[in-house]
Amino acid sequence: MTLPVSIRDVGVLLARIGVGIVFFAHGWQKLVTNGVDGTAAFFGQVGVPMPTASAWFATGVELLGGAALILGVAVPVVGALLTLQMIGAFAFVHAGNGLFVDQGGYELVLTLGAASLLLVAVGAGRFSLDHLLSDRRRSGAPDSAELAAAGRA
Repeated sequence: MTLPVSIRDVGVLLARIGVGIVFFAHGWQKLVTNGVDGTAAFFGQVGVPMPTASAWFATGVELLGGAALILGVAVPVVGALLTLQMIGAFAFVHAGNGLFVDQGGYELVLTLGAASLLLVAVGAGRFSLDHLLSDRRRSGAPDSAELAAAGRA
């Protein structure tokens, strides 16, 4: 039986895609526009530990994490990594600049961090690869507990 689409289903989908697009764009910017070396140089100037490794981590988490959010893959894990990324961006770059982004403030990283944390809590939603894969697992082969109960484990 197929349940009707709810406002929650659509809301999670749109939020996940919107946040994913922003993260993907920022990861792309770090990789292509600024380059990882340029990102590492900036990280070094603002005191980020291990700037080259941190630049690669930030680039990968934002680029691959953004794509994963758009597709709805591993959303709780990706959301947690992106939340940590935004905590780092807040602490090392934006905290001392006030709230507003036009002054280098933290409003964007706060919003993206909060959205990422929310996705950790609610998951990918109905319209996601996570949901599709979990449905397939539930309707597929029996798990070990089912096999044990049947005496075949």
